[in-house]
Amino acid sequence: MQSFTFNTAPSLVFGAGSIARLGNVAAQQLGPRIMIVTDAGLVKAGLLEKAVHALEGAGVAVSVFDGVVADPPEAVVLAAVAQAKAFDARAVIGFGGGSSIDVAKLVALLVRSGEELSEIYGVGIAKGPRLPLLAVPTTAGTGSEVTPISIVTTGAHEKKGVVSPLIIPDIALLDPELTLNLPPHVTAATGIDAMVHAIEAYTSTSANNNPVSKALAKEALHLLGRNIERAVHHGQDGEARAAMLIGSMLAGQAFANSPVAAVHALAYPIGGHFGVPHGLSNALVLPHVLRFNASACEQAYADLAPHAFPELAENASADAFVEALAALCTKVGLQPRLRDVGIPQDALPMLAEDAMKQTRLLVNNPRPLTLDDARAIYEAAW
Repeated sequence: MQSFTFNTAPSLVFGAGSIARLGNVAAQQLGPRIMIVTDAGLVKAGLLEKAVHALEGAGVAVSVFDGVVADPPEAVVLAAVAQAKAFDARAVIGFGGGSSIDVAKLVALLVRSGEELSEIYGVGIAKGPRLPLLAVPTTAGTGSEVTPISIVTTGAHEKKGVVSPLIIPDIALLDPELTLNLPPHVTAATGIDAMVHAIEAYTSTSANNNPVSKALAKEALHLLGRNIERAVHHGQDGEARAAMLIGSMLAGQAFANSPVAAVHALAYPIGGHFGVPHGLSNALVLPHVLRFNASACEQAYADLAPHAFPELAENASADAFVEALAALCTKVGLQPRLRDVGIPQDALPMLAEDAMKQTRLLVNNPRPLTLDDARAIYEAAW
């Protein structure tokens, strides 16, 4: 067995209503002055009230930065850093979806280390140290609460990542009640995103692909595949929401150590150029990338099939797995084709060229992918 390294958040707090424990957790482990990084929608929806109340009740001074947007640009990160410095924050909480948690990671790093954001893109570039960091996910998809990755939009459309174990949160607090009112289309897109994390982690050609990530990926698909339709169509189903949140976290642990590949590489330009949510971008290319990869990992897909889809236990094959995933995307209400989200066919060559820039991800794909292959996959998805 080859050597590997497995990193994850040191502490996990899970349970319905566990946001009420935030004050005690923060006071004991984070310190007296905390900045919360979130978005205006969550503030307006009232989701942040319990968190702030719990912190202030424990004697913690709180500053809220609510300027996070989807696919956050560098300017948002720098504005949050400036507010944290002005407040003299001693710790940071990321509260929300992947974008909020990703920004919080960088705030904790940049405030404490003094590094420049433009100089730390890439794998293992950041030096640290950072402020204490806690993550509270309000969606079940990105797994950002346990990953060493923060994605930032640079320039007009391109995305870059800061990848370092330094930015794995110290604590992940998972409260499924925070996800009960997540709209169906967001539940669907983020849930598929989590399933992609598990699939790509399992089949990653990364030298650090390991048996721990593989086991976590299988259990993640077990939870996600059996519960995503219930969570989408019956949003108040607490058991389904809890399973999705744990499944997302497990998938996050898996791909944090066995990185994702071509599905994400081809999804990023779709979001960057056309503003398509990340989970939906993944769903649009997912079956087409998996069909392309099938010749290189036929047995792996067959192994995964019954974990996500128990009805395939007697007929597990790569083809059946891919077709079941394509059907699932439709069952949860996601648009099946690029044209359905307003992407013109003449944009496909540009998307392919941008996808090929995602070398950090493409190197992990089980089958080498060329520019012509990327174009063909986008054409099939169109």
